[in-house]
Parts: sequence; structure tokens; C-alpha cells
Amino acid sequence: MSAALTPRPRVAIAGATGFVGRALVPALVEHADVIALTRSAPPEERAADGPVVWRRCDLFSLRETEAALAGADIAVYLVHSMLPSARLTQGRFEDLDLLLADNFGRAAASAGVRRILYLGGLVPHDDATRTQLSAHLASRLEVESALGAHGAPVTAVRAAMVVGPGGSSLDIVVKLVARLPVMVCPAWTLTPSEPIALDDVVAILVHCVGDPDTIGRICEVGGPDPLSYRDLMRATARALGKRRLFLPVPLMSPGLSRLWVTLVTGTPRALVAPLVESLRHPMVARDRWLQERMGRPGMPFADALAEALRDRPRRPASTVRSVQRLPLPPGRDAAWVAREYTSWLPRFVRPLVQVERDGTLVRLRARGVARPLLELELEGARSNPERSLFAIRGGWLAAPAASGDLPRLEFRATPDGTHVLAAVQDYRPRLPWWLYRQTQARLHALVMWAFGRHLSRQARGAAPP
Repeated sequence: MSAALTPRPRVAIAGATGFVGRALVPALVEHADVIALTRSAPPEERAADGPVVWRRCDLFSLRETEAALAGADIAVYLVHSMLPSARLTQGRFEDLDLLLADNFGRAAASAGVRRILYLGGLVPHDDATRTQLSAHLASRLEVESALGAHGAPVTAVRAAMVVGPGGSSLDIVVKLVARLPVMVCPAWTLTPSEPIALDDVVAILVHCVGDPDTIGRICEVGGPDPLSYRDLMRATARALGKRRLFLPVPLMSPGLSRLWVTLVTGTPRALVAPLVESLRHPMVARDRWLQERMGRPGMPFADALAEALRDRPRRPASTVRSVQRLPLPPGRDAAWVAREYTSWLPRFVRPLVQVERDGTLVRLRARGVARPLLELELEGARSNPERSLFAIRGGWLAAPAASGDLPRLEFRATPDGTHVLAAVQDYRPRLPWWLYRQTQARLHALVMWAFGRHLSRQARGAAPP
């Protein structure tokens, strides 16, 4: 990218403290004013008029995302939710990712962001394979679509494994090779891939910021070395100075592979499962038009690996997040779902719990007990037909909020209008965690499952209004 962009664009980076973001921020400041977004306190405070402005932003909050993107010309999206940020998370990672991407796309449109730059994953080119994508790769495509569903054009950079310090996929490979003298290699270890160095990905992202020809286009990128995952593990063994025996085991299923990888590496199953499932798909860039244009074929895998062997710690969190994707009856919207929920819930939870509605307030009480279990209030100013938001204002089961932001329950229509996301966010239970997991958490999951069945019956039996 030319360093002489006039005027300098303001680029917001979601995931600025993550694996790719940590490398992108310093590389981009030569060419743009950077707004670095982070869920926690920024690692380094900078002056507001400096090249990097840090903004605290929880992307699960549409309000915070709108505020964080204010003034940005370009927004870079480097986020996935396979490692939950809450102490207890209910919901599939693809539903969490869809909610995050929809928030970001809406906020970008609201803030007047000119375009979004998204780092996703390579997908197969043949139609037959693409209809059978793993949940992980299907989610990457869904995120790509959701980001652009609200008006801001998207530049999608699709890559295979990114090789650099802090990369979760490489971390799994390194732990397997370091801890197992005999490597059991199921059939998926022969799948071809083109791992790409972190330095190359960063250079490509920086180039895209300044190249208007990438707007609205798909950019497939990869490294110069086509490798099977077995070749990748052999190269890792050489880099670690380890002698390893590789035994082909064609009968090992993906389910056993997930268990094996989780047990050996200690990596959370929530991260391992979708990654292993995706390994059956070739991760090969077929059209490298952007790399050819840049004259950057990529760093050899051995060199990229030599720079990447280091530890990558992660921190636990202490809140609950629960997201479920529910069917949306034809002709209905999120506001209707919210009203339907407050009408249906009293019937489902009786006779043990009673639900009282008083204008915008909804209170759940145990029968015979004066103090409510939970108290919710519809926030009309933040709600619309596509999104209804309830603030969880208190109750015996809810601990006080850790910050000024209240926990919330929302119903959000998906961009394609076929589903609604029911999301509880930033909730802190008053019950001890071990008791909460076995009682209130299970009850909430049951309630949402039952409400989803109710909406399915409504979709089958009721004509559109």
C-alpha cells in the first residue's frame, strides 16, 4: 500500500489485541490513524490525537459497537467466538459469531463506515462440497454475508492456517508434536493446505486498506508451500528437534480425533471440535490475484514456523452468555417474538413460577414469594422491529452488574429473516457457579428449546399476518 494516502484514513480494528490484531496495529499506523478495539482495558494507553486510539468495546453490545466505530472510514473484522469470553456460555459458536457479525455490520452502517475488511477462511470451490461444509467454515461464510448485509461493502480475505505467535491452530499442532513420540495420523492428516505466515497476512490486510480495487471482492491467499497436515507436523517436529514416528490410522473418526487432540493438548473442546471438523476440506487458494498483484508469493512455511514457536496464554472470564437460534415464523419480526415470549412464558413455567407484566416491566416470581426472581424491562429506545432488547434490572437470581452496563436479553432477527437470535449477555448469577450450572443454566436452556418448538409450531400452523 502506498504510504502517501491523502487524507489518512481512520481504520477501526475489531480484535486489535488478538493474534492477528497485535501484529496489524503497528504495521498499519504508518498508513492510517488506527482505532483499536478491545473488550478489556487497552494494553497501552495512547493520546487521543496519536496514531492509535484505544476504545473499549464489547462487540456483543450493539450500543458499544456503534460508539466504537464512530468516525471510522474503514473497519477491520478479526473476530471469532470459538473460545467463549464469558465464564459460562450457552449456545453454538456459529450463533455467537452471527450475533457478533450482525452487530458489527449494523454498527458500521450506522457509523457511516465506507467498507469492512474481513479475515475469513478458505472454502472449497466445487458446489457439491460447499453444500457440506463443516460448521466452522459455514460459519465463516455466514459471518462474511452478515457483515455486508446492512450496506457497507466487504473485502473478504480468505486464508488457511495463519502461522505466527499466538495462533491457536498452530499451537495445537506444536503441542501434539511436542507431547507425542508416536503420532497417530487419521485420514484427514493427508488433506492439502497452504499455511500462510502472519507477516504475509498483515501485509495483505494493510494493502487492502489502501487499494480501492479490493472493495467488495474476495481475495484468496496462501503460502508458497502446499502441505498436508501430516507434512506440517513433520516440519514442526524438525523445527522442535524432535524425532517422531507417524502412523497412518485410516479408521479414526473425526469424533475420536477431537477427543484425542483435546486430551493431548489440553485445548478446550469448544476450539478443537470445529477446527478438526474443518480439516477434511482442502484449504488451498485457487485464485491468488491479489498476491500476484502485490508480488508477494509468501514466506516459506519453515521460516514462518521458526518465528512462531512461543507460548500463548488465555484468560478466563466470569459472566454468562447464552445465544440460541430460533425459527422466525413467516411475516413476523423480532418485536413480535418478544411479545410472544412474554405471553408464552407464563404458560410454560406455571405452576411454580408466575410472570407479571406491567407496561414495559416483566417480573418472574416464585409463587408465594414477594421478591422477584428476575426483573426485566423493555428498552423501547433501543428496540425496533428487527431487535427487541430487555435490560435485566435485578431480582434475587441476578448479581449486581460489575460495571454500569446492565445484563440484557434480546431477540434479534437474522439478516435473511428466517431465524431470530435469543441472547442473554453479561449476566452475573447470584447463585454459586456450581449450583447455577446445574439449575438456572439448565432451566434457561430448556426454556429456549421449548420456545423454539413453540415458534416452529407457529410457523407451521399460522398464516402470515
